[in-house]
Amino acid sequence: MRESPSPRLPSPSPRLRGEGWGEGQPHTPEQASAPHPNALPTEERGEGTGPIWRDGAFHRDAWSRAADAGALPEGPAILSRKRWFAERGQLADRNAPLGLHLAAGEPVDDLAADLPRFALIALEFPKFSDGRAFSTARLLREKHGFTAELRAVGNVLSDQIPFMRRVGFDAFEVTHGPPRRALIEGRIAEVVLHYQPAGADEPPAGTRPWLRRRTAQA
Repeated sequence: MRESPSPRLPSPSPRLRGEGWGEGQPHTPEQASAPHPNALPTEERGEGTGPIWRDGAFHRDAWSRAADAGALPEGPAILSRKRWFAERGQLADRNAPLGLHLAAGEPVDDLAADLPRFALIALEFPKFSDGRAFSTARLLREKHGFTAELRAVGNVLSDQIPFMRRVGFDAFEVTHGPPRRALIEGRIAEVVLHYQPAGADEPPAGTRPWLRRRTAQA
C-alpha cells in the first residue's frame, strides 16, 4: 500500500531528529555530534546559490566528482565504488575529505569497514521508477550505522523527497526548477503517518492507531 503525504507542511529547518524516521515521537532539535574524521568542507549558504539542499537552504557544492582514472582533485572528492576498491591502500593517508558515489543497486555490505572513511555518500536515483537507492539508504543508516551526510543525486523530484528523508537522506542534489522552487517556498509535504515504521525510532506499541487490528471473532 502506498503511503500518502500529510497535508501541506513547510520543510523543517534546521533538520529535526527523527525527521521521517518513525512516528509518534516528539520532535526535538538534533544535538551536535562529534566531528567526523573527514569533516565536510565549508560551503556557502543561501537560496538559489547552488544545487545542494541541506538544512533548509541551497548550497554551492564544494565536492568534485572524480573520474575512475587520472589524478584526483586536490579538494573534497567523490569516488566511485570501483575506484575506491582499486585505490583504497593509496587513499588511506589522503587528508582531503572523501565521498563515495553508489549507483542504483550497487552493494554496501562489503563496504561496512570502510564507511567511517567517508564524509559523504551519494546515492543515485537514475529515474523516477527506480527506487533501489531507498533500500541502500536504509541499509547504510540502520544496519551499518552510517551517520555522515547521505545525499540523493540524479532524478530527485518533489514527491520523492519526503520519502527520501524518511529513510535517512539529509541532503539533495536538485537541479530541476519546480522542485527547487518547492523547497525554497516550503511546499514539500512531510510524511508523518506511516503504514510501516522506518529507522531506529520505532514508536511504542499501541501508538499507531491508524493500523488495522484484528478483532475477536464472534
